[in-house]
Amino acid sequence: MKRIKYILASIVVAALTLQSCSEDKMDDINKNKNDPEFMESKYILTEVMTKTSFSVTGADLAFYASIYTELLGGSSAQFYNAQERLGEPANSTTYNNQWNAIYINLRSLKFVEQKCSEGGEEAGNYHALGIAQILKAYNLAILTDLFGDVPYSEALEPLLNPQAKIDKQEDIYKAVFQLLDDGIANLAKKTEYADIGKQDLLYENGNVDSWTRAAHGLKARYLMRLSAKSPDYQGVIDNVNKSFVHSSQDLYYQVSGVNYPFYSVYMARKGMFSSKTYYDLMKKLDPADPRLDDYFVKVGKDNPELVLINHGEKVSQSQSIYSPSGLSYGTSSLLKNTTNAVYLMSYHELLFLKAEAQARLGIPEANATLQAAVDAGYLHKKQQFTYVRYVPKPNEPKPANGYNRDLPTNLTGNDLLKRIAEEKYLSAFEVESIEMYNDIRRWKAMGENLIELQHKDPTKFPKRFAYGNSDVSNNPHVRAAYGDGSYVYTEDVWWAGGTR
Repeated sequence: MKRIKYILASIVVAALTLQSCSEDKMDDINKNKNDPEFMESKYILTEVMTKTSFSVTGADLAFYASIYTELLGGSSAQFYNAQERLGEPANSTTYNNQWNAIYINLRSLKFVEQKCSEGGEEAGNYHALGIAQILKAYNLAILTDLFGDVPYSEALEPLLNPQAKIDKQEDIYKAVFQLLDDGIANLAKKTEYADIGKQDLLYENGNVDSWTRAAHGLKARYLMRLSAKSPDYQGVIDNVNKSFVHSSQDLYYQVSGVNYPFYSVYMARKGMFSSKTYYDLMKKLDPADPRLDDYFVKVGKDNPELVLINHGEKVSQSQSIYSPSGLSYGTSSLLKNTTNAVYLMSYHELLFLKAEAQARLGIPEANATLQAAVDAGYLHKKQQFTYVRYVPKPNEPKPANGYNRDLPTNLTGNDLLKRIAEEKYLSAFEVESIEMYNDIRRWKAMGENLIELQHKDPTKFPKRFAYGNSDVSNNPHVRAAYGDGSYVYTEDVWWAGGTR
């Protein structure tokens, strides 16, 4: 407000002293320099990276997905309502902030595309263009994966199309793959522009090789997403092979001064706690798994114990009786979880995708790939706990946090697929919950119950997220599609066998 007042005051003074001011000068004075239209593309990309990580991937969408997938459980306020399916899953207000954030990202990225394409202010800035297209594909995929058919082709120019039509998910996925292919192609071009440097908060200095690897990883993810419709398992393998080769190449957000969202929401609301479903599976697969001690916080002063949310029973409304997650727990003096990373895509996810693709093609190496995925999933996790795989040698002590997890090497068929799914489920804890939510729906569409959820009312598993209230209220196309919201329990998205 102060800035606006100063601008207005300057205009008044200029009018009084000069009596005239050209229209061009007035237009320049009235420009909002913070509008993406007037910013360099690299600064827009920084803002989108932050909003994507903190307001989309690591925010309410992930919180609710954690509850629906039973990686966590909800026992207070809106998280209790989601746990008990009392209203939150079907309400248009539940995900509205994230719905809006995604569209803001998509519109900002369109500005970058326009700036860096022929005729734009930064025409020939191919690397910024490629990064923008990859981020756009990522945001667009999250939007359609969770919400199904959504406004897209008309939605990025809201002044021209305030009531944008709804596009089919099948068509949106074609756009996702085209964006990734275009992004890869643009990153391969030579440019006279400098890379985006320190404005890149996901990879160091806008590293072209890293972004290209990330794009191939996303292609693998989305090819697998469509496996119930048009399986391309060799395509999944090929793109994984062009992507990350180590956990150090993960696509993640970890910026000083920006707290881990699950930690922040625990400290502010104390609404999500440890899940019995998750704990029981981990213990069943390996009673010696060190994560059993690290991922679950005991409660009680005199005789601390684990108190887990049982999804098969009615949950008590409480902010204190249940065990917090070891990755998001904190106090005013316990701050170690503040710096945990928000994962947009990880090396271990890609190895699990490759293992599943190999298993479905009958390739024997699937067992070895599964072992590598498990190792990457918790031996190199960039969070509070890091475990060290080591080779036991005579007279050498076991290193701190040393643990060797050797899986069976001869699994086949459904046994192998189920083990891949279960290990991936354990590795997804907790910030990769959106991908696990997508996987569970995909496997169900393929007739496979690979993750056995325990909720007391299986008919109330949300098949999708409810449209955002901003468009339900203002766009008749979205309002008609939303109806009373009950469709979230009955209507699968297109790639999961539905029609919308």
